[in-house]
Amino acid sequence: MEHIRLPKVENVLLLDKISPRRSRVGTLYLTATHTIFVESEAGVRNETWVFHSLVCSVEKQGATDSGCPLLVHCKNFQVLHFVIPQEQECLDVFLSLQRLSQPESYKELYCFSYKPNVDAEERRKEWDFLDLRDDFSRMGLPNSLWKLSNVNQHYKVSDTYPIDLFVPETATPPVIVGSTKFRSRGRFPTLSYYSNEKQAAICRSSQPLSGFSARCLEDEQMLEAILRSNPHSDFMYVVDTRPKLNAIANRAAGKGYENEDNYSNIKFQFIGIENIHVMRNSQQKMLEVCELRSPSMSDFLEGLENSGWLRHIKAVLDAGIFIAKAIAEEGVSVLVHCSDGWDRTAQVCSVACVLLDPYYRTLRGFMVLIEKDWVSFGHKFSHRCNHLVGDPKEVSPIIDQFLECVWQLMEQFPCAFEFNERFLITIHSHIYSCQFGNFIGNNQRERTELQLHERTHSLWSYLWTNRADFINPLYRANHRQTQGLLQPSTAPYCFKFWRGLYNRFDRGMHPRQSVEDYLSAIQEETQQLEEQLASHKEKITQLEKEQGWRTVAQKNGTFDSSPTVCAHDNNLNMANTPQDYTGGFITNSPCQPKAADSSLILLNQVLTQTSESSLSNSSDQESGIADLSYRSPLSEDSTRDPDSDETAYSAA
Repeated sequence: MEHIRLPKVENVLLLDKISPRRSRVGTLYLTATHTIFVESEAGVRNETWVFHSLVCSVEKQGATDSGCPLLVHCKNFQVLHFVIPQEQECLDVFLSLQRLSQPESYKELYCFSYKPNVDAEERRKEWDFLDLRDDFSRMGLPNSLWKLSNVNQHYKVSDTYPIDLFVPETATPPVIVGSTKFRSRGRFPTLSYYSNEKQAAICRSSQPLSGFSARCLEDEQMLEAILRSNPHSDFMYVVDTRPKLNAIANRAAGKGYENEDNYSNIKFQFIGIENIHVMRNSQQKMLEVCELRSPSMSDFLEGLENSGWLRHIKAVLDAGIFIAKAIAEEGVSVLVHCSDGWDRTAQVCSVACVLLDPYYRTLRGFMVLIEKDWVSFGHKFSHRCNHLVGDPKEVSPIIDQFLECVWQLMEQFPCAFEFNERFLITIHSHIYSCQFGNFIGNNQRERTELQLHERTHSLWSYLWTNRADFINPLYRANHRQTQGLLQPSTAPYCFKFWRGLYNRFDRGMHPRQSVEDYLSAIQEETQQLEEQLASHKEKITQLEKEQGWRTVAQKNGTFDSSPTVCAHDNNLNMANTPQDYTGGFITNSPCQPKAADSSLILLNQVLTQTSESSLSNSSDQESGIADLSYRSPLSEDSTRDPDSDETAYSAA
């Protein structure tokens, strides 16, 4: 709170980029954790909340006749354009937001002050929700070929690697330690994914410190051990995800790549994914195109092409496809690395896993994948996502690209993923929001030192609790798309611009309803009708039992069949007649019916309603929509290509 110069400003204008007529006037509040804009229109209570952690940049523009503009760019691609009446007020808000959005220490992050009503035991269960050992066990590990090594206990060989690491059974501790000394940051080759069927593995590491001629016998033995752990192949691939020129340039700094003359039975492959600086600039150019107020078609397409963003997405997907095919089709193990093994390596390994394993295309499996290949293996979330004030050159949208690769796959295979677009967008938002502790810090060692399990909460448990919001209505566990290897096309026309992520806050720019939203709405309505039908059937059964009891009572002479009379217009002798009822419904009867007749009337009502509900419920049966078994409200920002939807309907 000490950084807030002005906690409240009234008569602030929030401009609408698409339609100035929809601009809103309200009050701007600054709190310790959020910026809040509250509309002041009579009878309206619309609020816009923004995490300070999500603020990427704040720009104070020159004063105008209407006030002083303040432009706030957010890491979730929301852009807020305020006009503040007084320039001094604008300056105070500007300076406050600058400091609040650039925390200098971890203790300032929102996750350490976020206190939901959860006790210590529930918090522990949140963090125990995912266990990576369970995932390795699912892969069939450890086994006779791979073992769990304790070489990195207390992070003594690599402070950016996790403690639990799987290595070949034949890899001895001296070989492992020797390999760590020959690899950048001590990140020696270790297992990321294992195909029990093919006995082939995806391993990951950093670049070797080879320079122009250096070699390491232990590192060569380590790769030989990985090769021997696959009895079905006499060679292995070594994939360097960097452009070849970048790798050659690193040789001058004493680093570089594996020399095929020194390593036996390897096939070396360069992929050509650009570095973090190229990716950062590319996304910035793409976002500038997104923020154009009314771009022409040529301006938009030309700007998107010049940014190179989709070319980079294609490069990551191509690398993942190469590795997935090596495992699934050739049965060949692969070692993947980039420079330090925590950016491009994480992207490529996790994309390959999504292509290879249907488990990682489920809600829980996808969370496990991010926890394994990104969090556990030391992707530098705090640096790349700019959680703390630091070197801007360390910031890069590496995790954004992975999530987009998965979205591109979802567009090509709409029935293959259990989760929907909203799931990806929610993960993206919380990676940057710092509300949960999962992505705080740069590696496992830092997270342990910060005591995140004791002091913060887990995103994964939150997502699982709310999983109904993230289910893909087209998903089928037994559908052919969900089984085995996905083989996407990376032809240029297969890539789409992800409007649902980059332009989802532009409310007036495009229709909001997607095919998935329609499906979810239909499924929800169908379930409600089915519940009503079940309730009506239960009532009918109860009424039939009551009617049967009354009939028996009448036969036994124990039921009073005398006419029921009521008072109406002071006439106590006016009895009910059949003319009082039409089609089983009460019309203008002067009094209420007898008990037995009342049961019959209610029975007729229920039968009529049930008939109408059944007709409504079956109206979409021919389309194949009403029989979908999964339902949830999907992201109102999602979209689908019409052709892929057509395929999805027929598949469903």
